[in-house]
Amino acid sequence: MSLSIGIIGLPNVGKSTLFNALTRADILAANYPFATIEPNTGIVPVPDERLDVLQRMYSAEKVIPATVTFVDIAGLVAGASKGEGLGNKFLDNIRKTDAIVHVVRAFENDDILRHDEAPVDPSADIDIINTELILADIQTIEKHLPKLQKEAKANPAARETVSYFESLQRHLSEGTPLSALPSLDEEKLSSLQLLTAKPVIYAFNVDENTLTNETRKKELSSLVAPAKSLFVCAKLEEEIKDLSTVEAQELLESYGVTETGLQQLIHSAYDTLGLQSYLTAGPKEVRAWTIQQGYTAPQAAGVIHTDFERGFIAAQVVDYDDLITAGSEQAAKSAGKVRTEGKTYVMQPGDVVEFRFNV
Repeated sequence: MSLSIGIIGLPNVGKSTLFNALTRADILAANYPFATIEPNTGIVPVPDERLDVLQRMYSAEKVIPATVTFVDIAGLVAGASKGEGLGNKFLDNIRKTDAIVHVVRAFENDDILRHDEAPVDPSADIDIINTELILADIQTIEKHLPKLQKEAKANPAARETVSYFESLQRHLSEGTPLSALPSLDEEKLSSLQLLTAKPVIYAFNVDENTLTNETRKKELSSLVAPAKSLFVCAKLEEEIKDLSTVEAQELLESYGVTETGLQQLIHSAYDTLGLQSYLTAGPKEVRAWTIQQGYTAPQAAGVIHTDFERGFIAAQVVDYDDLITAGSEQAAKSAGKVRTEGKTYVMQPGDVVEFRFNV
C-alpha cells in the first residue's frame, strides 16, 4: 500500500517549489533514492528513525521504508471544469490520488508575478479551486445518472443508488464538497472517483514570520475547518533541501518549526486517511509497511503477500520500544516481551512483527 498525494493549487502559489523541496531533500536520499517517474511525480520514503535503529540491531543488509508518491498537478485556473487551462488533464490527475494537498498562497512577495495580479486572498483562492472541483463532480454525476435511472426501471434495487447520487448532486449544487458530508458510501462512489470526495489537507504557504504567528495561523485554519491545515514556507523548505539533517533541523528550529514540510504532510495524510505503519526486521531487511488503522494481523500480513493472509497461522509481535529497551530480539523474548497473536489481533503502530503462515 503506497500513499499517493496530489499537490494542487492556483498558478504561482509556490506549489512546484514545495514539490521540489519535498522530493529532493537530502534527508530522503540516504537509503531510498529520489525517483522520478514523470516530470511531475516523485516517490519519497516516509521518514522513520526506527528503521535505522533496527538495521543496526539486526545488521540488516538493507532498509526499505514505506513510500509516498507526490504528484505535482498543473496549476488550476477558473473554468478548468469546462476545459480552461489544462482542464480535464488536471482533473484526471487528481482522480488517481488518495488525497489532495491544496497549497494556498498566504504570503506577500512583490518579486514574483501574482496569479491574478490582485492582493493575496487565501479565501478567494480556496473558493476558486473548490468551485471547479464541485462543478466537475456535478458533471460526472450528470453523465452517470441517466444510465442508472434506466437500470432502475428494470431493477428496483438500483433505485436506492439513483436516490443516493441525486442527493449528492443536491449537496454539490449547494456548494458543499462531498468530503464535508458526515459519511459516504465508498462502494457506490468507487467507480466515479469523485474529486470532492477525496480527503483534503490545506497547506498554507506562508512567509518565515507567519510560521510563529499563532493568531494569523488560527485565522487561516478557520477558513478551511474542520479540514486539516498546516503551515509551510516553501522558500524555507527549498533552502533546507541541500543541507544535512542536523543543519536543516537547526535552521527550522531557528524559525520555531519542529518538523519539515514533508514530515508535516505525511503525518497529516496518515491521520486523515486513517493509516499507520508496522515494521518487520531481520538480517536480510528491515522494512516499514503501511496499513489501515484497525487492520487485523491477517490483513496486515496480506499487505506483504496475499498468501500470507490466506495461510495465516499466527503473528510474533514485540513492541518497538520494548525491543529497543531489551537490546535484542532474544533479550526481549527472555523478558517476556515477545508475544504470539492470532487472527483477531488488531495491529498497533509500534508493532515489530514476524508472520507465520502455511499455504
